[in-house]
Amino acid sequence: MTTTAPSDVRPDPPHSPDDHSLAEFGYRQELHRSLGRYASFAAGFSFISVLTTVFQFFAFGYAFGGPAFFWAWPVVLVGQLLVAACFAELAARYPISGAIYQWSSRLSNLTFGWFAGWIMVIGQIVVVAAAALALQMVLPAIWSGFQLIGTDPAPTSADGAANAAVLGVILLVLTTLVNILDNRVMSLINRVGVTAEIIGAILIVVLLLTHSERTPSITFHTTGAAQSGLFGALAVGSFTAAYVMIGFDSAGEMSEETRDPRRTAPRTILTALGAAGLLGGLIVLGGLLAAPSLTDGHLSVDGLSYVLTSSLGDGFGKVLLADVVVAIAVATLAIQTAACRMLFSMARDGQLPFAARLSRVNPRTGMPSAPALVVGVLAAALLLLNFSSPEAFLAIGTTCIVMLYLAYAMVTGPLLLRRLRGEFTTDGTDETGAKLFSLGRWGIPVNALALVYGLLMTINLAWPRAAVYDPAGGHWYFQWFTAIFLLVTLVLGFLYQGVRARRGASVAEGAPSGAPAESA
Repeated sequence: MTTTAPSDVRPDPPHSPDDHSLAEFGYRQELHRSLGRYASFAAGFSFISVLTTVFQFFAFGYAFGGPAFFWAWPVVLVGQLLVAACFAELAARYPISGAIYQWSSRLSNLTFGWFAGWIMVIGQIVVVAAAALALQMVLPAIWSGFQLIGTDPAPTSADGAANAAVLGVILLVLTTLVNILDNRVMSLINRVGVTAEIIGAILIVVLLLTHSERTPSITFHTTGAAQSGLFGALAVGSFTAAYVMIGFDSAGEMSEETRDPRRTAPRTILTALGAAGLLGGLIVLGGLLAAPSLTDGHLSVDGLSYVLTSSLGDGFGKVLLADVVVAIAVATLAIQTAACRMLFSMARDGQLPFAARLSRVNPRTGMPSAPALVVGVLAAALLLLNFSSPEAFLAIGTTCIVMLYLAYAMVTGPLLLRRLRGEFTTDGTDETGAKLFSLGRWGIPVNALALVYGLLMTINLAWPRAAVYDPAGGHWYFQWFTAIFLLVTLVLGFLYQGVRARRGASVAEGAPSGAPAESA
């Protein structure tokens, strides 16, 4: 898996002391190493973006789980920390862009790894679209003028769904421009946005807890839940936590742009998830305790926006909502950046159509521009689904979660097999001479639990519950949307692999004796 690039169009960027991290894998340093530890943390934290996702899916979790849906949060956090611990080991050993694709292909084989990367990048593109849709949960609550289409701002209404698509497309235009400009500009926006999000999240937690209307014992109730029983409430209510706590691997995606990546990335993967998990859980708890009412229907429709403006007053509540808008914008930018790095990494290995164009890095900006345009256009196209039916909002959100969970399992699965065979080690040192991050003797049990958790959660999220995906009835394709989307993704992947195989065989057959076959 080596690559060569014509030096006349892609000159090397300024020398970095970390060049050896790529040279040993056969790659040239083309992306600029300008990200420090906080910027690496920001990459993972902003993808998770606790304010974006909690505000986007709180209403859904409450509608199906009632107050008890809070307990799904610590369960998902523990499960994802198991996955993150495995990823931290891999980030230390393989500090390469396109983390999921690179890790999976090196732990198994190139074909399996290609499908992991293919599923991951499609999932990331869907996540970009879903994150952009989150503006609808906040902007109209700040000012009614942001409701550009119709009068009903609820994202499940026809007006709200259409308006969400319009606001999302506007945001995608802006994030695409930033992803083309310069990685230093992108990093600066990311760091400032994450700092604002952390400050805002802490303020929201403190204010909600100091405005409590009830005690934490309410979290043991399923009052108002659409599911019967505690297990049903937690199973569907876990969607909120599952959607929030993804993307922590972004610190690994940005390894080629990070200084001392073998030391930095493993730590920022774990700290980004841990910080987001703690803050998000406290926000969910605070929202349940501070809500003016648990039975008036507002929590299951308007979510946390209703709690903030009702409990804290319109003025201060809207100031905090403005901070949420910043978080949504930065999250969309970070997710799009991660998807761009995945496309770049796969194209650099000649594993995608138009690979030469997708793998081209602007030597001045250190950014691969073509992937940014591809991700932006495809995500905007997905947003158009929101015009067809309000249910598309939920279908898009849950689909992207399933895609990422499945891609994660395509890393933890091969990793576990390598461990059981005694073929995986974390020998070596990082850039400071310290030992690489390692789970040591806990590697096999942690890895096994991470895989089991990931597979069970994937099944739970993809299960075609009519009450969740097609509550109005009559739209079977929404009920089965996740399964259909995943099937189409796999079929397209197999078709592309088949075309590449036939093209490679044809080139090899027509090549002169002794001449190497051209790569597909």
